[in-house]
Amino acid sequence: VVLMFLGPNGYGKTTTLAKMAFLFKSRGLSSVLAAADTFRAGAREQLEEHGKRLGLRVVGGRYGSDPASVAYDAVQHARARGAPLVLIDTAGRMHTDRNLMEELAKIQRVVEPRFSIFVFDAQLGNEALEIANYYGKYVKIDGMVATKVDSYPKGGSILTFLYMLRRPIYFMGVGQRYEDLVKFEKEEYLAQLLGLGGRA
Repeated sequence: VVLMFLGPNGYGKTTTLAKMAFLFKSRGLSSVLAAADTFRAGAREQLEEHGKRLGLRVVGGRYGSDPASVAYDAVQHARARGAPLVLIDTAGRMHTDRNLMEELAKIQRVVEPRFSIFVFDAQLGNEALEIANYYGKYVKIDGMVATKVDSYPKGGSILTFLYMLRRPIYFMGVGQRYEDLVKFEKEEYLAQLLGLGGRA
């Protein structure tokens, strides 16, 4: 199963990928991590550091190499090793960069991810929503993960995303540790916002 992570730099995309890899590993599922952000300096090294901590293989390419080729190589590596999951990290420079959108669309064509997950910062509200809408014009978005919810626990933007984009929110990031990823439960979150109990 291939999961592709989308979103601008600074939203917590790579960290979210690592948290999900940790979650899968804790349930006995091994992952191959694909460093398909070949644009940002240090992106591969950041993912390799997570891979080292988690004991997972990272497949990457040279700086400036074709991201779709990296993603393809990771899928082939996973098949050869019998790993059931491939988690693809992608570039996240300026979302209005047409080349980036075409790059992401090419990755989706080449590896056909089962889930393409948009990672958004719960603190940013309408700005993040506009970016998600722009991404959605070029690439498939199956669902979302909200990050930095611990810094903004009353983030009404989460509900805005849910209803405006009509995509499920799978998880919320609530801290820096690998364990700090919780399943999003709409009713519980609504209760929290209304002060009726829940996680807060």
